[in-house]
Amino acid sequence: MSIIADYHMHSHHSGDSESPMEEMIESAMLKGLSEICFTEHLDLDYPELPDLPPEPFTLDIPSFKKELFSLREKYKDKITIRFGIEIGMQSQVAKDNLSAAESEEFDFIIASQHLVDGRDPFYPDFWEPDTVENIMNRFFEVTLENIKLFPDFDVLGHLDYIARYVPEGDTTYSYQRFKEKIDPILEYLVANGKGLDVNSKVLAYSETLPPNPCPEALMRFKELGGKIITFGSDAHNPGKVACGFDRIRQIALDAGFTEYYTFEGRKAIAHTL
Repeated sequence: MSIIADYHMHSHHSGDSESPMEEMIESAMLKGLSEICFTEHLDLDYPELPDLPPEPFTLDIPSFKKELFSLREKYKDKITIRFGIEIGMQSQVAKDNLSAAESEEFDFIIASQHLVDGRDPFYPDFWEPDTVENIMNRFFEVTLENIKLFPDFDVLGHLDYIARYVPEGDTTYSYQRFKEKIDPILEYLVANGKGLDVNSKVLAYSETLPPNPCPEALMRFKELGGKIITFGSDAHNPGKVACGFDRIRQIALDAGFTEYYTFEGRKAIAHTL
């Protein structure tokens, strides 16, 4: 079987995308998907950066909802469209994030760690003050802190997201090297019935980087009793919808998973892999 649902997608409602929602929907249908979930960015207290507007990841939730529900009705006989959100975690906005999660009847919520102590690993100067190993240890530490402060989510987004942006030529990252930091995160997810976003974004532009989480971390999640996984392309434009899905499906099968999940009204629905 193939994966029929992309559960991590962005449109012009996210600060880092200009793609019309309808174009994302049309692309999903062309690629054979029968269900998608828009998970627009809400990342409060994001740092000011020269190439982004002020407060780039505040989300106009009513506007997002209005357009999504209109398109849901238009395409109701063609594809299922779910109402999701990707909430960026920082300790100082945990209460605001909890309020946002409760503000609407979302189908699905991703919690993601995009920053380390208010700094963005996407930018090369992020890596200058310390060693890559220390920075990555800190990333996993703050991830664990923040999922405890913000427990109202369904899956943790791209667990080892920071590994996407390690300086070129550095081979510091592996699950084995950071397992003492990663395992407590996985154990918390399992103990609290949370899942993992199996995120294929890097496969759209790299032949060598693994998806997030890396296969070894996904296997460890299964070993610890993890059950819920969702598949997401993290697409910000129509061409990237469902990118690498054949590969991440095989990685999930190799890790021992036989099911993946979609959500409706925050309730997990199993599908055979």
